[in-house]
Amino acid sequence: MINIAMFDTKPYDRESFEKHINSVKHIIKYFDTRLTKDTAGLAAGSDVVVAFVNDSIDAETVDLLYGYGVKLIALRCAGFNNVDVRAAFEKIHVVRVPAYSPYAVAEHTMALLLTSVRRIHKAYNRTKDFNFSLNGLTGFDLFGKTVGVVGTGKIGRVFVDICRGFGMKVLAFDPFPAQGIEAEYVNLGELFEKSDIISLHCPLTSENYHMINRQTIKTMKKGVIIVNTSRGQLIDAEALLEGIKEKKIGAACLDVYEEESDIFFEDKSGHIMQDDILARLLSMPNVLITSHQAFLTKEALDNIAKTTFENIDAFFAGLPLENEICYRCGKTEECRKNRKERCF
Repeated sequence: MINIAMFDTKPYDRESFEKHINSVKHIIKYFDTRLTKDTAGLAAGSDVVVAFVNDSIDAETVDLLYGYGVKLIALRCAGFNNVDVRAAFEKIHVVRVPAYSPYAVAEHTMALLLTSVRRIHKAYNRTKDFNFSLNGLTGFDLFGKTVGVVGTGKIGRVFVDICRGFGMKVLAFDPFPAQGIEAEYVNLGELFEKSDIISLHCPLTSENYHMINRQTIKTMKKGVIIVNTSRGQLIDAEALLEGIKEKKIGAACLDVYEEESDIFFEDKSGHIMQDDILARLLSMPNVLITSHQAFLTKEALDNIAKTTFENIDAFFAGLPLENEICYRCGKTEECRKNRKERCF
């Protein structure tokens, strides 16, 4: 039997994993708490840890898990910036779910954008109070506007297609341009300068941390709309707030936030918001925030559970790990993964 400890578990996670579990092979212990160095002890005796985006798997946590006998960290998400993969190398293998549903995230991105520019959220709140006035609800057409898409992986490419369907001009930036995409690739500076709307669809790396900051915001069009459904730390939240207050930024649509780990996915309605920047952003009439829910569709949850179990079963069957990650991935000609081998 494979003993699995699953952290930061919500009811919808458990439901999807129970659909795909092989009771002959897998035993899962579900924990509501996030995985940190303080909670790593819950994984003692487990072969696998299943973790999510807000679990903190730093070097100390990796060492603790290794000492408890954990052999595999199976991320049930695409991003892995919350894992110290260098510390995990030659200790614990790390796998992920690289593509659970690009449509889920891309469609949520457009939903946020449409809700913002057509003031749908405001109209909904008004009509609930029987206020049917249209004053202050004037939006604008997306048709003919220029959207800058940063990152053209699977999600970015789906979002490009959606934008093209609305008749938008699409500019794109990616260090590794995709073939056959209906967008004009430009450098990042040009994208910031020419876009009416900027949408982020890239993983978080040391190179793009705070790519939207005070200096880059200055180069953008007045009234630009910024949409982020990728990683919160791509945007300097304090600079974003300043840009909104100065009316340089016309609106912000965020499904992620750089200090979300202790806030998102939890019910904080009975608490005083301690994060002053987030509190100010939430108070802004032109800011729309959802709680990292872009992935949350039945199809995506099903794919996450299915792929996670496939990753786990491949590991214990001694097979190559297609979805393994390490700090060297794609950076060396000798990368073992490129030779269909395990990273160590």
